[in-house]
Amino acid sequence: MTSERTVDWSGTAAPSLADFERMAEHAYARLPEEFRALCDGLVIRVEDFPDDETMEDMECETPFDLLGLFRGVGLAQGGEMLQTGQFPNMVWLYRRPMLDYWAEHDETLGHLVTHVLVHEIGHHFGLSDDDMEAIEEAAGEE
Repeated sequence: MTSERTVDWSGTAAPSLADFERMAEHAYARLPEEFRALCDGLVIRVEDFPDDETMEDMECETPFDLLGLFRGVGLAQGGEMLQTGQFPNMVWLYRRPMLDYWAEHDETLGHLVTHVLVHEIGHHFGLSDDDMEAIEEAAGEE
């Protein structure tokens, strides 16, 4: 016989943008120190949805198609030095698509935020899926 825990969700609101920012900061802080040291200057932003330009660039059919995005010049493309007038490398996490994904899958929201963050930062380094999986495992799950 399996036991299920009872959670009273009646007074719980969906996590806000600020809640997601805190989750992303917490997830980032748990990444291996040597990995974070290589991310110097990387900016992490949380928005509800991608903007129209991003939707068009990524050929999204709906605003729910994209959980996160890396924009910038990755280290794999020689983007180590910031040029004058160049925006910093940025990772966007999209709250509403992530909440929708979370509702349909069997994983914690914290794990999902960490997974998307590592995947998008992984683009910064040109990492393989196996490399990103190892970083996620090193970050642990709460």
